[in-house]
Amino acid sequence: MNQIINMVTRLFMRKLVSKGIDAGFNKASKMRKPKADGAPHDERRQRQAGRQGAKQAKQAMKVMRRVNKF
Repeated sequence: MNQIINMVTRLFMRKLVSKGIDAGFNKASKMRKPKADGAPHDERRQRQAGRQGAKQAKQAMKVMRRVNKF
């Protein structure tokens, strides 16, 4: 019985930590300094690059979590 409780607890904690990490990376990718006289297309490129960086960071964290299991 204790093993089942531990298994379920680990499952929920892993999901909770993953969601927290993802939310942190999303928030960090959205934070940027606004330019005083930037063109709209430059801002769009910056947002796209930020999202891409967040996606790569998420993938790296997934890989590290998988590697750390063993």
